[in-house]
Amino acid sequence: MTYQNILSDLKKGNYKPIYFLHGEEAYYIDAITKYIEEHALTDAEKAFNQVVLYGKEIDFKNVVDNARQFPMMASRRVVIVKEAKDMRSMDKLVSYFEKPSDQTVLVIAHKHKKIDGRSKLAKVIKKNAVVFESSPVRDYKIAEWISSYVSKEGFKIDGKSCILLGEYLGTDLSKITNEIAKLTLNLEKGSTIDANLIHEKIEISKDFNIFELQNALGKRDTAKSFLITDYFSNNIKKHPLVMLNGSLYNYFVKVMLTAVNINKSDQEIASRIKLPNAFFVKDYKVAARNYKLSSLVQIFAFIKEADARSKGMGNRSTPPEAILTELVYKILNAA
Repeated sequence: MTYQNILSDLKKGNYKPIYFLHGEEAYYIDAITKYIEEHALTDAEKAFNQVVLYGKEIDFKNVVDNARQFPMMASRRVVIVKEAKDMRSMDKLVSYFEKPSDQTVLVIAHKHKKIDGRSKLAKVIKKNAVVFESSPVRDYKIAEWISSYVSKEGFKIDGKSCILLGEYLGTDLSKITNEIAKLTLNLEKGSTIDANLIHEKIEISKDFNIFELQNALGKRDTAKSFLITDYFSNNIKKHPLVMLNGSLYNYFVKVMLTAVNINKSDQEIASRIKLPNAFFVKDYKVAARNYKLSSLVQIFAFIKEADARSKGMGNRSTPPEAILTELVYKILNAA
Protein backbone atom coordinates (compact mmCIF):
# COMPACT_ATOMS: atom_id res chain seq x y z
CA MET A 1 0.00 0.00 0.00
CA THR A 2 1.09 3.57 -0.58
CA TYR A 3 1.59 6.11 2.17
CA GLN A 4 -1.47 8.05 1.05
CA ASN A 5 -3.63 4.87 0.97
CA ILE A 6 -2.61 3.94 4.50
CA LEU A 7 -3.11 7.44 5.89
CA SER A 8 -6.49 7.74 4.19
CA ASP A 9 -7.67 4.47 5.78
CA LEU A 10 -6.39 5.51 9.20
CA LYS A 11 -8.20 8.84 9.02
CA LYS A 12 -11.40 6.92 8.32
CA GLY A 13 -10.80 4.87 11.47
CA ASN A 14 -9.96 1.67 9.56
CA TYR A 15 -7.21 0.10 11.65
CA LYS A 16 -5.64 -3.27 10.78
CA PRO A 17 -4.05 -5.80 13.19
CA ILE A 18 -0.49 -5.38 11.86
CA TYR A 19 1.43 -2.56 10.17
CA PHE A 20 4.91 -3.54 9.01
CA LEU A 21 6.74 -0.37 7.95
CA HIS A 22 10.23 -0.84 6.57
CA GLY A 23 12.73 0.80 4.23
CA GLU A 24 15.57 3.30 4.00
CA GLU A 25 13.53 6.53 4.20
CA ALA A 26 12.44 7.22 7.78
CA TYR A 27 10.06 10.11 7.10
CA TYR A 28 6.99 8.16 5.96
CA ILE A 29 7.51 5.42 8.57
CA ASP A 30 7.64 8.04 11.31
CA ALA A 31 4.56 9.81 9.92
CA ILE A 32 2.40 6.66 9.87
CA THR A 33 3.65 5.57 13.29
CA LYS A 34 2.99 9.00 14.77
CA TYR A 35 -0.55 9.12 13.38
CA ILE A 36 -1.44 5.74 14.91
CA GLU A 37 0.24 6.67 18.19
CA GLU A 38 -1.75 9.90 18.43
CA HIS A 39 -5.15 8.85 17.01
CA ALA A 40 -5.83 5.12 17.44
CA LEU A 41 -6.86 5.62 21.08
CA THR A 42 -8.25 8.49 23.10
CA ASP A 43 -6.02 10.05 25.75
CA ALA A 44 -7.98 8.26 28.47
CA GLU A 45 -7.58 4.88 26.73
CA LYS A 46 -3.83 5.22 26.15
CA ALA A 47 -2.84 4.82 29.80
CA PHE A 48 -3.81 1.14 29.92
CA ASN A 49 -3.88 0.17 26.27
CA GLN A 50 -0.93 1.73 24.45
CA VAL A 51 2.62 0.44 24.72
CA VAL A 52 5.75 1.70 22.96
CA LEU A 53 8.67 -0.73 22.81
CA TYR A 54 12.20 -0.25 21.47
CA GLY A 55 13.95 -2.90 19.43
CA LYS A 56 17.26 -2.73 21.29
CA GLU A 57 15.56 -3.49 24.59
CA ILE A 58 13.23 -6.36 23.68
CA ASP A 59 12.85 -9.72 21.97
CA PHE A 60 9.85 -11.36 20.29
CA LYS A 61 8.35 -12.50 23.63
CA ASN A 62 7.89 -8.91 24.80
CA VAL A 63 6.02 -8.09 21.62
CA VAL A 64 3.79 -11.16 21.70
CA ASP A 65 2.99 -10.79 25.41
CA ASN A 66 1.87 -7.20 24.92
CA ALA A 67 0.00 -7.89 21.71
CA ARG A 68 -1.95 -10.84 23.19
CA GLN A 69 -3.29 -8.86 26.15
CA PHE A 70 -6.95 -7.84 26.13
CA PRO A 71 -7.83 -4.15 26.01
CA MET A 72 -9.11 -2.49 29.19
CA MET A 73 -12.15 -0.25 28.77
CA ALA A 74 -11.30 0.28 25.10
CA SER A 75 -12.03 -1.41 21.80
CA ARG A 76 -8.36 -2.09 21.02
CA ARG A 77 -4.78 -2.14 22.24
CA VAL A 78 -1.92 -0.42 20.40
CA VAL A 79 1.59 -1.88 20.52
CA ILE A 80 4.31 0.07 18.71
CA VAL A 81 7.80 -1.31 18.17
CA LYS A 82 10.25 1.48 17.31
CA GLU A 83 13.84 0.87 16.10
CA ALA A 84 12.63 -2.59 15.10
CA LYS A 85 15.67 -3.37 12.96
CA ASP A 86 17.68 -3.68 16.20
CA MET A 87 15.28 -6.22 17.70
CA ARG A 88 16.51 -9.69 18.61
CA SER A 89 14.77 -12.76 17.19
CA MET A 90 12.28 -10.89 15.03
CA ASP A 91 11.93 -13.97 12.83
CA LYS A 92 10.21 -15.67 15.77
CA LEU A 93 7.27 -13.27 15.40
CA VAL A 94 6.12 -15.37 12.44
CA SER A 95 3.73 -17.39 14.61
CA TYR A 96 2.06 -14.19 15.87
CA PHE A 97 1.89 -12.72 12.37
CA GLU A 98 0.16 -15.90 11.17
CA LYS A 99 -2.59 -15.49 13.80
CA PRO A 100 -2.61 -11.91 15.08
CA SER A 101 -5.01 -10.64 17.72
CA ASP A 102 -7.92 -8.78 16.16
CA GLN A 103 -8.10 -6.57 19.27
CA THR A 104 -4.56 -5.22 18.88
CA VAL A 105 -2.97 -2.82 16.42
CA LEU A 106 0.69 -3.83 16.19
CA VAL A 107 3.05 -1.38 14.47
CA ILE A 108 6.55 -2.53 13.53
CA ALA A 109 8.67 0.52 12.60
CA HIS A 110 11.67 -1.03 10.84
CA LYS A 111 13.48 2.14 9.72
CA HIS A 112 16.63 2.53 7.60
CA LYS A 113 16.59 -1.02 6.28
CA LYS A 114 14.39 -3.28 4.17
CA ILE A 115 13.67 -6.80 5.31
CA ASP A 116 14.79 -9.71 3.18
CA GLY A 117 11.91 -10.33 0.78
CA ARG A 118 12.92 -14.00 0.45
CA SER A 119 12.53 -14.76 4.15
CA LYS A 120 9.59 -16.62 5.70
CA LEU A 121 8.90 -13.51 7.79
CA ALA A 122 8.51 -11.37 4.66
CA LYS A 123 6.13 -13.86 3.07
CA VAL A 124 3.95 -14.09 6.18
CA ILE A 125 3.66 -10.33 6.70
CA LYS A 126 2.90 -9.83 3.02
CA LYS A 127 -0.07 -12.15 3.46
CA ASN A 128 -1.33 -11.00 6.87
CA ALA A 129 -0.19 -7.40 7.42
CA VAL A 130 -0.35 -3.93 5.93
CA VAL A 131 3.15 -3.67 4.50
CA PHE A 132 4.70 -0.37 3.52
CA GLU A 133 8.18 -0.02 2.02
CA SER A 134 9.55 3.49 2.40
CA SER A 135 12.01 4.14 -0.41
CA PRO A 136 14.23 7.23 -0.61
CA VAL A 137 13.30 9.98 -3.04
CA ARG A 138 15.78 10.15 -5.91
CA ASP A 139 17.94 13.28 -5.90
CA TYR A 140 16.63 14.38 -9.30
CA LYS A 141 13.06 14.26 -7.93
CA ILE A 142 13.70 16.07 -4.66
CA ALA A 143 12.88 19.57 -5.99
CA GLU A 144 9.54 18.26 -7.26
CA TRP A 145 8.90 16.61 -3.87
CA ILE A 146 9.67 19.87 -2.05
CA SER A 147 7.31 21.81 -4.32
CA SER A 148 4.50 19.30 -3.72
CA TYR A 149 5.06 19.20 0.06
CA VAL A 150 5.09 22.99 0.39
CA SER A 151 1.87 23.22 -1.65
CA LYS A 152 0.16 20.64 0.60
CA GLU A 153 1.22 22.68 3.64
CA GLY A 154 -0.61 25.68 2.18
CA PHE A 155 2.34 27.74 0.94
CA LYS A 156 4.03 28.56 -2.35
CA ILE A 157 7.64 28.15 -3.46
CA ASP A 158 9.42 29.02 -6.69
CA GLY A 159 11.45 26.54 -8.71
CA LYS A 160 14.87 28.02 -7.89
CA SER A 161 14.14 27.80 -4.16
CA CYS A 162 13.14 24.12 -4.54
CA ILE A 163 16.45 23.36 -6.23
CA LEU A 164 18.39 25.43 -3.68
CA LEU A 165 16.83 23.55 -0.75
CA GLY A 166 17.38 20.21 -2.45
CA GLU A 167 21.02 20.90 -3.22
CA TYR A 168 21.73 22.16 0.31
CA LEU A 169 19.66 19.71 2.38
CA GLY A 170 20.01 16.56 0.27
CA THR A 171 17.29 13.90 0.15
CA ASP A 172 16.61 13.39 3.88
CA LEU A 173 12.87 14.13 3.98
CA SER A 174 12.76 14.55 7.76
CA LYS A 175 15.49 17.17 7.57
CA ILE A 176 13.75 18.93 4.68
CA THR A 177 10.35 19.04 6.40
CA ASN A 178 11.94 20.35 9.62
CA GLU A 179 13.63 23.18 7.71
CA ILE A 180 10.42 24.01 5.84
CA ALA A 181 8.65 24.21 9.22
CA LYS A 182 11.23 26.81 10.29
CA LEU A 183 10.72 28.76 7.07
CA THR A 184 6.93 28.86 7.43
CA LEU A 185 6.76 29.38 11.20
CA ASN A 186 5.79 33.05 10.96
CA LEU A 187 4.29 33.01 7.47
CA GLU A 188 0.61 33.32 6.69
CA LYS A 189 -0.95 30.54 4.62
CA GLY A 190 -0.59 31.27 0.93
CA SER A 191 2.72 33.11 1.38
CA THR A 192 5.70 32.33 -0.83
CA ILE A 193 9.02 30.79 0.23
CA ASP A 194 11.73 32.48 -1.81
CA ALA A 195 15.52 32.47 -1.93
CA ASN A 196 15.82 35.51 0.38
CA LEU A 197 13.82 33.78 3.12
CA ILE A 198 15.87 30.60 2.74
CA HIS A 199 19.16 32.50 3.02
CA GLU A 200 17.86 34.34 6.09
CA LYS A 201 16.42 31.37 8.00
CA ILE A 202 18.66 28.46 6.98
CA GLU A 203 21.87 30.44 6.70
CA ILE A 204 22.68 29.40 3.16
CA SER A 205 24.95 32.08 1.79
CA LYS A 206 23.45 34.01 -1.13
CA ASP A 207 26.76 34.04 -2.97
CA PHE A 208 28.51 30.91 -1.68
CA ASN A 209 26.40 27.80 -2.16
CA ILE A 210 26.51 24.76 -4.44
CA PHE A 211 23.84 26.27 -6.71
CA GLU A 212 26.04 29.32 -7.36
CA LEU A 213 29.16 27.16 -7.82
CA GLN A 214 27.37 25.11 -10.47
CA ASN A 215 26.30 28.28 -12.30
CA ALA A 216 29.82 29.70 -12.14
CA LEU A 217 31.30 26.49 -13.50
CA GLY A 218 28.63 26.33 -16.19
CA LYS A 219 29.60 29.85 -17.33
CA ARG A 220 33.31 28.96 -16.94
CA ASP A 221 33.61 31.98 -14.66
CA THR A 222 37.02 31.25 -13.16
CA ALA A 223 37.11 34.10 -10.64
CA LYS A 224 33.68 33.35 -9.13
CA SER A 225 34.26 29.58 -9.18
CA PHE A 226 37.42 29.89 -7.11
CA LEU A 227 35.88 32.49 -4.82
CA ILE A 228 33.10 30.03 -3.92
CA THR A 229 35.58 27.14 -3.76
CA ASP A 230 37.70 29.10 -1.28
CA TYR A 231 34.60 29.65 0.89
CA PHE A 232 33.78 25.91 0.83
CA SER A 233 37.42 25.06 1.62
CA ASN A 234 37.33 27.26 4.72
CA ASN A 235 34.02 25.68 5.81
CA ILE A 236 34.61 22.10 4.72
CA LYS A 237 32.78 20.59 7.71
CA LYS A 238 29.58 22.37 6.71
CA HIS A 239 30.14 21.49 3.06
CA PRO A 240 31.53 17.92 2.98
CA LEU A 241 33.41 17.04 -0.18
CA VAL A 242 31.36 13.87 -0.66
CA MET A 243 28.17 15.95 -0.88
CA LEU A 244 29.77 18.52 -3.21
CA ASN A 245 31.05 15.77 -5.51
CA GLY A 246 27.57 14.24 -5.70
CA SER A 247 25.95 17.59 -6.52
CA LEU A 248 28.53 18.40 -9.19
CA TYR A 249 28.12 14.97 -10.76
CA ASN A 250 24.33 15.37 -10.95
CA TYR A 251 24.74 18.86 -12.37
CA PHE A 252 27.04 17.78 -15.19
CA VAL A 253 24.76 14.83 -16.00
CA LYS A 254 22.06 17.43 -16.66
CA VAL A 255 24.50 19.52 -18.70
CA MET A 256 25.37 16.51 -20.86
CA LEU A 257 21.70 15.63 -21.40
CA THR A 258 21.04 19.24 -22.36
CA ALA A 259 23.93 19.16 -24.84
CA VAL A 260 22.58 16.00 -26.45
CA ASN A 261 19.09 17.55 -26.72
CA ILE A 262 20.17 21.14 -27.39
CA ASN A 263 17.88 21.53 -30.42
CA LYS A 264 14.74 20.44 -28.61
CA SER A 265 12.29 22.79 -26.88
CA ASP A 266 13.00 24.08 -23.38
CA GLN A 267 9.95 22.19 -22.08
CA GLU A 268 11.22 18.89 -23.49
CA ILE A 269 14.73 19.47 -22.15
CA ALA A 270 13.29 20.30 -18.72
CA SER A 271 11.38 17.01 -18.77
CA ARG A 272 14.43 15.00 -19.80
CA ILE A 273 16.76 16.48 -17.18
CA LYS A 274 14.09 16.38 -14.43
CA LEU A 275 13.72 20.11 -13.77
CA PRO A 276 10.56 21.40 -12.02
CA ASN A 277 9.99 23.84 -14.90
CA ALA A 278 11.64 25.14 -18.07
CA PHE A 279 12.79 28.45 -16.53
CA PHE A 280 16.24 27.06 -15.63
CA VAL A 281 16.94 25.40 -18.97
CA LYS A 282 18.69 28.54 -20.25
CA ASP A 283 21.43 28.11 -17.61
CA TYR A 284 22.00 24.51 -18.64
CA LYS A 285 22.13 25.55 -22.29
CA VAL A 286 24.88 28.04 -21.48
CA ALA A 287 26.89 25.28 -19.79
CA ALA A 288 26.17 22.83 -22.63
CA ARG A 289 27.64 25.32 -25.11
CA ASN A 290 30.67 25.99 -22.92
CA TYR A 291 31.68 22.33 -22.59
CA LYS A 292 32.18 19.88 -25.45
CA LEU A 293 30.91 16.34 -24.95
CA SER A 294 34.52 15.14 -24.74
CA SER A 295 35.11 17.72 -21.98
CA LEU A 296 32.11 16.44 -20.05
CA VAL A 297 33.43 12.88 -20.24
CA GLN A 298 36.69 14.16 -18.75
CA ILE A 299 34.80 16.00 -16.01
CA PHE A 300 32.99 12.83 -14.94
CA ALA A 301 36.38 11.13 -14.61
CA PHE A 302 37.71 14.08 -12.56
CA ILE A 303 34.72 13.94 -10.20
CA LYS A 304 35.02 10.16 -9.83
CA GLU A 305 38.71 10.50 -8.97
CA ALA A 306 38.04 13.29 -6.44
CA ASP A 307 35.28 11.25 -4.83
CA ALA A 308 37.58 8.24 -4.44
CA ARG A 309 40.36 10.39 -2.98
CA SER A 310 37.92 12.06 -0.56
CA LYS A 311 37.12 8.57 0.76
CA GLY A 312 40.81 7.69 1.25
CA MET A 313 41.33 5.64 -1.89
CA GLY A 314 44.72 6.41 -3.41
CA ASN A 315 45.13 9.35 -1.06
CA ARG A 316 46.77 9.41 2.37
CA SER A 317 47.68 13.03 2.93
CA THR A 318 45.83 15.45 0.64
CA PRO A 319 43.16 17.33 2.64
CA PRO A 320 39.63 17.56 1.20
CA GLU A 321 39.86 21.31 0.57
CA ALA A 322 42.91 20.77 -1.66
CA ILE A 323 41.11 17.97 -3.53
CA LEU A 324 38.15 20.32 -4.11
CA THR A 325 40.34 23.15 -5.41
CA GLU A 326 42.12 20.77 -7.75
CA LEU A 327 38.80 19.40 -9.00
CA VAL A 328 37.42 22.87 -9.79
CA TYR A 329 40.67 23.74 -11.62
CA LYS A 330 40.42 20.58 -13.73
CA ILE A 331 36.75 21.19 -14.56
CA LEU A 332 37.40 24.75 -15.71
CA ASN A 333 40.31 23.59 -17.84
CA ALA A 334 38.71 20.48 -19.34
CA ALA A 335 39.80 20.41 -22.98
